[in-house]
Amino acid sequence: MAGRIPQTFIDDLLNRVDIVDIIDADLPLKKTGRDYQALCPFHGEKTPSFTVSQEKQFYHCFGCGAHGSALGFLMNHRGLSFVEAVEEAARSVGLEVPREDGGENVAPKIDYSPLYDVLNRAQAFFAAQLKSHPDRDRPVEYLKARGLSGVIAKRFGMGYAPDAWDSMLGTFGDDDKTRQHLLEAGLIIENENKRRYDRFRDRIMFPIHDRRGRVVGFGGRVIDKGEPKYLNSPETPVFQKRRELYGLYQLRKANQRVERIIVVEGYMDVVALAQFGVNNAVATLGTATTGEQLETLFKTAPEVVFCYDGDKAGQRAAWRALETTLPLIRDTRQAGFIFIPQGHDPDSFVREKGPEFFNRADSVTPLSEFLLSSLKTQTNMQSLEGRSRFVELARPLVKRIPPGPFQQLLVMRITELAEMPAPTWWQEAAPNARPVAPARRRPASRRSPSMVDQALKRLLFDPALAAGVTATATIAKLPADHALLLAEILEFAASRPELTTGALVERYRGSEHEAVIAAQIEQPLVLDREAEAIQFHQAIETLVRKATAPSALEQARAELERRNRATD
Repeated sequence: MAGRIPQTFIDDLLNRVDIVDIIDADLPLKKTGRDYQALCPFHGEKTPSFTVSQEKQFYHCFGCGAHGSALGFLMNHRGLSFVEAVEEAARSVGLEVPREDGGENVAPKIDYSPLYDVLNRAQAFFAAQLKSHPDRDRPVEYLKARGLSGVIAKRFGMGYAPDAWDSMLGTFGDDDKTRQHLLEAGLIIENENKRRYDRFRDRIMFPIHDRRGRVVGFGGRVIDKGEPKYLNSPETPVFQKRRELYGLYQLRKANQRVERIIVVEGYMDVVALAQFGVNNAVATLGTATTGEQLETLFKTAPEVVFCYDGDKAGQRAAWRALETTLPLIRDTRQAGFIFIPQGHDPDSFVREKGPEFFNRADSVTPLSEFLLSSLKTQTNMQSLEGRSRFVELARPLVKRIPPGPFQQLLVMRITELAEMPAPTWWQEAAPNARPVAPARRRPASRRSPSMVDQALKRLLFDPALAAGVTATATIAKLPADHALLLAEILEFAASRPELTTGALVERYRGSEHEAVIAAQIEQPLVLDREAEAIQFHQAIETLVRKATAPSALEQARAELERRNRATD
């Protein structure tokens, strides 16, 4: 049955895997003292601030604040889901992932390995046809005419689908089960008369890989004239166009750290750019860029640049991309656009401008600039009416951006362009609402962490401190924030002497306490272990005294009784 992954398995898994091995496979680490260091893969830097603790099984970047366990790294760096990260980590240590029986509402687990198998076999078949098929000269000459080398074709696993109706069926369709798998994988088609035939015929084939490197579908391009120009695999149980990106797997293999990802329109654009050394391009699969695709891209690089033709169709595509990007913008994320002049495509443009052009800062029109210039073209900024329309066009776009510095700066810029006295226009007032004077801002005070938070922070970074603490029930009675959480972690950590920071943090993923824990570990401790232990136990002793000390009311009653006795 397919159900939840048992928490006990996740705990044991994180005790078996070594975060150093997991991260070093993607990001070469250098030993520095007790820990390991590297340039952070989540933001640009020249001096390493990304630290991995083998003892704590935890990573942290002092530059951007990224942190987490081995599972967290797999999710954030490779773009895996939580389940995929668990499966990947388990695979690295030779474990099978068990599932809990969730009851009647749990669907049976479906094994998709036969689909992956036929897709991989199909990719090998298409690649072989490009080398050995009697008609291979046509696709080979086409690729040469496009300036592509055999090395690039091999890197992307390109191939050729012969001009026949039964290449797939004749090669792999020996039995009913395999033919059914071919159908489910989208490699063959069944018409209304139940006749089956190959989907891809006489086309250059581009295999589409998922983030784990598995072939999940194909794109096929006609060699001569014909329609459609590009033909994609249909949606299947292992292939959803809204999630996948062509070239992302190759991009991650070719680049240790990725600062910018360029989104182009087609498969050929990706491989043509790669031919000239631009190895950070991906393509959507015949659809507009989706939010799911963008989230994956931003997990891989801090900047996403959309590359479109400069004509009206390209401008429309760019605007759709802008609207999809706005809700996903964060302070650490950037987006922009490269518009290719008419008469060019990425292939000819990279020949003219050179590969370095695509990664220069001055080559990109920032998202904010494109947004503002597009809105200004729709209005007359020389008139009050035009500037008013400009503001009204901008308002719904600004409100889609998450609160933060980018939103604030954009509001200020729009306010300047509209020549308005104050940046209050974007916050719609309720009907007939009376204006409210802004509250006087008090100087921000930096409150010291509570005694509970001090103890909690030190416990998270050294769970072994829980050994010997017996007053958990007493601490749980404290009215202070996070006291119950502290008591809970104390009890759990005391029962698991082998517990690491990474495993402890991972245990609370998705829980109501996740945000509290994240806030505590955002800034690592800087004192040595002995000093932290002393401070932890001092904090626990103080909390126990507070919990057992009589309340003010009890003290008042005792004092009153004492006085009454004294007067008797």
